[in-house]
Amino acid sequence: MIAVYTITSGLHDEQSVAKLSDEFLAGVFPEGNFQFKGADFSDFGSHDLDLIYVRTGGAEGIFKGLLPEMLARGIERYYLLTSGKSNSLAASLEILSYLRQQGLKGEVLHGNPGYLQERVVALETVAIARKKLQGTRIGVIGQPSDWLIASHADPMALMDKLGVKLVEVPMEELLQEIEKAPAENAPAEVPMADNVRASYPGATQVYHALEVLVKKYELGAFTLRCFDLLTAVGNTGCLALASFNADGIPASCEGDVPALLSMMIAQALIGCTGFQANPSRIDVQTGQMLFAHCTVPFNMVKEWQYDTHFESGIGVGIHGNLPEGPVTVFKVSGKLDRHFAAQGELLYNQYEDNLCRTQVVLQLAPEDARYFLTDSIGNHHIILPGHCKALLEELL
Repeated sequence: MIAVYTITSGLHDEQSVAKLSDEFLAGVFPEGNFQFKGADFSDFGSHDLDLIYVRTGGAEGIFKGLLPEMLARGIERYYLLTSGKSNSLAASLEILSYLRQQGLKGEVLHGNPGYLQERVVALETVAIARKKLQGTRIGVIGQPSDWLIASHADPMALMDKLGVKLVEVPMEELLQEIEKAPAENAPAEVPMADNVRASYPGATQVYHALEVLVKKYELGAFTLRCFDLLTAVGNTGCLALASFNADGIPASCEGDVPALLSMMIAQALIGCTGFQANPSRIDVQTGQMLFAHCTVPFNMVKEWQYDTHFESGIGVGIHGNLPEGPVTVFKVSGKLDRHFAAQGELLYNQYEDNLCRTQVVLQLAPEDARYFLTDSIGNHHIILPGHCKALLEELL
């Protein structure tokens, strides 16, 4: 919910100001989807998004007097809505400068109604996403795979910046749960090779064992050192991860915490965890890139088939076809001090037997493709449906 508070100089005629205010707010909120709080700031900071509508000039002192109480509630960012009338903008700029001097953050929301509508929706979306992330427990089941030498995370940074907590879960505990987990046969009507069908029950055991751990440790997301399963149980986590991600529980491969953080942010913002994939081929002259991996969320693909896991040739992998069209490639670092977000197009799906099973070719700008060869944040990156770079960067 969005709440709108007001500050108004006593030098201005309230009746005239109120009429202008009603007209302005009707343009910003044509559907009336906000709560008007007026000058009562007693619950400021308790909504998804709190806006301070600076209705007139001369209101700077009023804001300064309110600030200590708001700071006592831990509020460090302020959004100043201005109509551009009655010296509203001038007062907002003075307030913003004062906030900067105090080491606080703020933004003046000013422009035509269309821009303000879009900006307010974006700010509300990001605020809701931050609340969703706050308090999430992230399971690290086993340690990151040995080859992910640059893909570890800083627990303190994650708590400070997103309010999420890492929870270590021993791989041995997962293996014990797999032994006890029920197995399901592959649906008879779904075509698949005999060796994949034979592996399907074991893949469902991995899924059910992970269900137990998610419930036991109250996990909102997890990453799995999945390659250990190849030797331990002769199967993979590909089917399980495809299912968890489709159900809105971010789950990344190979113990990759930064990839998981990227998926969590995406899920909170746009309701989709994204496709965790390896860049496999890059043409920096054209910006075309091939990404591939052996699992993909079921809710992202228009169709899929069951295959083996690429590197091992065993277990159950997912060969899915994603919809062509706009995409965003995204990744955050393990300290949340760097990120990459680039918008592009998914040109087509392909299949080669010498790559991971789900394979997509993207068109990015050449400078974005070059990033992977000069400044890449690790190996795995997340492919998201639609163009959402602005939202991602707003949250970060």
